[in-house]
Formats: sequence, structure tokens, C-alpha cells
Amino acid sequence: MLIARTHLLARLRDALERRPIVVLTGPRQCGKTTLARELLASSSPAYFDLEDPRARVLFEEPMTVLEPLTGLVVIDEVQRAPDLFPILRVLADRRPSPARFLILGSASGSLLRQSSESLAGRVEYLRMGGFTLDEVVDVEPETVWRRGGFPDSLLASSEAASIQWRRSFIDTLVERDLQQWGVRATATAMRRFWTMVAHYHGQIWKHSEPARALGVSEPTVRSYLDILSDALVLRQLQPWHANLAKRQVKAPKVYVRDSGLLHELLGLEQQNDLLFHPKLGASWEGFVIEQAPATGNHSDAWFWATHQGAEIDLVLQYRGKLYGVEAKRADAPGMTPSIRIALEDLGLEQVVVLYPGNRRYRLSDRVEVVPLSTLATSQPLFGT
Repeated sequence: MLIARTHLLARLRDALERRPIVVLTGPRQCGKTTLARELLASSSPAYFDLEDPRARVLFEEPMTVLEPLTGLVVIDEVQRAPDLFPILRVLADRRPSPARFLILGSASGSLLRQSSESLAGRVEYLRMGGFTLDEVVDVEPETVWRRGGFPDSLLASSEAASIQWRRSFIDTLVERDLQQWGVRATATAMRRFWTMVAHYHGQIWKHSEPARALGVSEPTVRSYLDILSDALVLRQLQPWHANLAKRQVKAPKVYVRDSGLLHELLGLEQQNDLLFHPKLGASWEGFVIEQAPATGNHSDAWFWATHQGAEIDLVLQYRGKLYGVEAKRADAPGMTPSIRIALEDLGLEQVVVLYPGNRRYRLSDRVEVVPLSTLATSQPLFGT
């Protein structure tokens, strides 16, 4: 089943109108290639997959290959050719420009660093992940939460097939992909670390505890965290700092970005395994944190917490104002002291509490409880 990613496709077309080069990043197998081929269907047939040995041979002389091309040119898995960016700069500077370049990559950190150094002023960046709720309106939100958003996991023919796909994804990433990208850590070490992060999911991150548990140094743990963040399978959610007298948390929170991969790393194969697991609330929180900004097209997201215990799961900037999002896996969430404190201390315009129910109701003039399924509709999340 092919699900159209209409909003993402429109953003991609707009970016290609504005810039000669667009870099689209996302984890492996999230649908980048499928999206790019939708553009190519009515444009240039020039598509190069740098994991294909034949394409790598061609790109030993990249200027010879790329200079004659016109229209849209797609280069997939560009992290395999880090020396390509200076050549793309030369090609992008031609006037008039005969081609637009769509660059696809699965390793964000190194890719962004390399491209930003060579392509300043010529490039626009877009990031995609798995399906968002507004893209899979015919799939129950609970199913998306349980299986995650990767197309082959979410749309698998059975729960067993979905679990097997996620298991294979984890194996392939640590045993093949990271090694091909030049990561020096062993597959065993990365798997153990990734599983450990799953147990820290939704918590303030400190390098010292995982370092002691793994028997490695804190810099090594820091590098492992950055490697998996660069692979776009972990999120380091940074804290929002307000000019307050209160002591605020300054360390990031860590999340496994895809809820399906989180459940596989925790060994949760059945729905009841998840519903009775201690990480139930944290899993729901992470799912909301991935869905709310992506569905609402908010590029910047933070959390906020003080050492006195006040906390907001997600702080978003929207039309120049700050909004808060709380994730509650409860039948009827109510007002909390943390929400009251955040409204006053941060000057939030509104706080939305996302929960799995189906009734939308207000807790105050600036606090509203909203079903998570609202993200699959055209109803606005804020400002109602």
C-alpha cells in the first residue's frame, strides 16, 4: 500500500524552487527514496544510489557525470561520497542553473557539517521520519504508537511481521550501516548502548551512569549517543532556558525516536506487554514529542524543567509565541502544578495536553485537553 505524503512532498517542491540544492535527511528506510521518485516521475530520470557499486564507479569522476544533466538530479546515500559537496557548489553556481540537486542522506550530523561548510547560501535542509498521524488517517493512532512510523513496520501484514522488520532494522543498522559509515565501535557495544538508552527513554541524560554500566569512559558514551543521534534513531531533546531565578535543568532528555523501535529494544511484543510496562508513560510521551512538532510543522522543540520539580514535556515556538505540550496516558487528565508554574514562569500562550481519549475539553482559559487523534485532522492544535 502506497501512502501519499502530500504535505512533505509540497514542502520539498517549495524548497527546490527556492534553492539549487536541497538536503533531505531521515533514518534508513523511512521513505526518502520513495518520496524522491515521486518527484522524478514528472521530471529528470537522473537518480544515483551511492550504495550501488555501479553508481560509485561512475562517481569516481563526478563532474563528468553531473555537469551535462538538466532538471532534477537525485543523489541517494550521499554520506558514502563526502567529497562530493565542493563539486555540487560549483554546479549550483552556474548561471543560468540547468539543474536542481536533491541530496538524500541517512546520517544527519556529518552530512549537515560537510554540506554547510561547502554549500552555504545554496542549500536548504528538510528532515523526515516515519509516518505522522495526518499521513495515515486510516490507521488507528494506537497502532502507529505500538508499531512505530516506519512504513514497512506500520503497514506489515501482521504483528509478527512488524516485529521481525524492526528486529532486522536494528540488526542491520548496528552490524552493517554504522560500520560502513566509519563508526569504530563494535556492533555488540552499539546494540548494548542502544538498549540501555531505551531504558533511559524520557529521562534526563547523564553520561556517568551508562559509562559505569558499560565499563567505558564518559567521552566514549558521549560519542555513542552522538552516533545514534546522527543516524536519526535517537533524539537529544534540549532544555528551554528562561531568564528565571529558579535553577533550571540544563542537560538534555533522551528518546528513541521511533516508538516501534523503542518497544522492540525493550522486548515488548504484545499490546499487554506495553500497557503493563513501567515505560508505558515514557513511551507515550516520546510518541507525542515526535508527532506533535512534525504534524504541526514546528521545526524547533524543547522541554523545560526546574530542579524544584516543575516540568513541561514540550515547548514549541508558533507564530512568535511559546506554547506547551504535555503528554498524558490517562483517561481524563487534569490540571497539574507543573502546568500552572510553566504558564506563569514561561509566559506560555497556551498548554495542550494530548491524551488517548476522544473528548476535547478545557481545564482553564489557557489549558486544553486534546485527543491525540486530533493530529490526524485539519483541526488546529493551538489557538482554539
